Amino acid sequence: MQDYNYVWANCFEITLELSCCKYPPTSELQQEWENNRESLFSFIEKVVHIGVKGFVRDAVTGAGLENATIVVAGIAHNITAGK
Repeated sequence: MQDYNYVWANCFEITLELSCCKYPPTSELQQEWENNRESLFSFIEKVVHIGVKGFVRDAVTGAGLENATIVVAGIAHNITAGK
């Protein structure tokens, strides 16, 4: 699903593994949260503002442009603006 969303929905997803145990018992979930909370918050603080965000607008009228293709030199993945 991550690859599909990146290519077709302009969404970059990640998977975070909390431990080596794929299915920890319910009784251990609170401790897993405690063990990883600060690291997760630090990660979010670092990546929340990486990238480009904004609106694609017509240079003359200032109206929003739907389905505009955004191309960045050196990156082989174009993004299409939404509505």
